[in-house]
Order: sequence, then structure tokens, then C-alpha cells
Amino acid sequence: MSERFLWIILAVIGGGLILLIANNDSGQTFGIGNDAFARTLYLGVWGLVLAAAILGSGMRLGHIARSLAIWLFVILVLMAGYQYRYELQDIASRVTAGLVPGSPLSITEEDGNLVMLEKGAGGHFEVRAEFNGHTIRTLVDTGATSTVLSSEDASRIGFDPANLTYNVPVFTANGTARAARVTMEEIRIGSISRTNMPVLVAEQGRLGQSLLGMNFIGSLSGFDVRGDRMILRD
Repeated sequence: MSERFLWIILAVIGGGLILLIANNDSGQTFGIGNDAFARTLYLGVWGLVLAAAILGSGMRLGHIARSLAIWLFVILVLMAGYQYRYELQDIASRVTAGLVPGSPLSITEEDGNLVMLEKGAGGHFEVRAEFNGHTIRTLVDTGATSTVLSSEDASRIGFDPANLTYNVPVFTANGTARAARVTMEEIRIGSISRTNMPVLVAEQGRLGQSLLGMNFIGSLSGFDVRGDRMILRD
């Protein structure tokens, strides 16, 4: 049986090549473009090889049919997952945003990136922003001129608060304080990123939660609030 299939495959290949050579000038074989005919021949040969392997395995046709159906289903699922990969990413982001408060939801559109924030339980917009790769829970404060980190968050990022110079006056809910100016290599919120941005570090004990200020928000193309959602546009 295997030798018979081998001769059949060789005959198909040889006949196909002869037809392609004979119809090279016309560009068509049996009314089909030579490129399409060559692809069909290629797939046909692999189909014959697969058929020979299946028939030569000695498996029952019922078992073969079930195996082929399972593989076909797996291939279709993988193809569907690839075709709808961006939609699946959006769904995963929405689930994460619902389970982890402050998680930004990134939405890619033709005219730019959108990041959506949900209002927290305290009635304020909070976001889990990345400062130099470290996730920091920050309060979105459109009344703050600059982004301000608490002393504890600055330490987590890698700054040593004891070695900073606190010479910038800032106004917080606890009154007037002084802050140190540092440069952040990257601030990232979802798909929106800014590099080499100046940030203030508050004195120890003077800021309970880090603030995302207008030096970051003002660098965007715009932002708006719709009910319990804030949308950042890049």
C-alpha cells in the first residue's frame, strides 16, 4: 500500500510539473493561474501524504474521523483567537479593571490611544501607574501642578529620600510642605507613556498618597470625565 501511494504521489508531482512547464507561456493551467495551480498542487501532495499516513496507520475510520474533528476544532479555535486577539485583550483588561481597583483600561483607536479610569470607592479617580517599572497607586489630581510622590513610594521606586534636597514649596491637604525635584525615566499609564518627566517627592509624613498631577495629564491631547469614568486621550 505504501509503495502504491508513493508512486501516486510521484505521478501527481511529475504530471503537475509537466503541465506547469507546458503552460508557462500562457500563464494558465486548466483556466487557473499557474501560481494558484502550483499552490493547489502543493496542498494536494501534502493531502495525499497525510492520507497515506492515516490509511497506513491501521487505525479504524471512526477513530480517525474523531481525531481529525478534534484537530480541526483546535485549529479553528486558534484561528478565531488570533483574529479576535485585540477584542480578547480588551475583555481581559476590562475584567482586570473590575477586579483590581485603579487598573487602567487601554483602548487602541485609529486616531490614538485611550486609557479609561474608573472612579474609586472614595469618589476619587485613582490609577495604578508605573514609575520606572514600579506600580504605584496614585490619586488623579487635576488641581496639582506637578506629579508628587510620597516619601514611601519614592523609596519603592529606588530614590533615597534622605539624600534629596527639599527646596520646592508645595501645598497639600495637610498644609504647606517642601518637596524635592527628581526626574522620572518613564511614567506609564496603560498604553500611554512619558519619559524624562520631572516629579516631586514630598517630605516624609507630609503626603499620604502619591498624586498624578497636571504635568502628566497636560501632556495628553485631552481628557474628559463621563460619570464614574475618566478618559485619557493620547
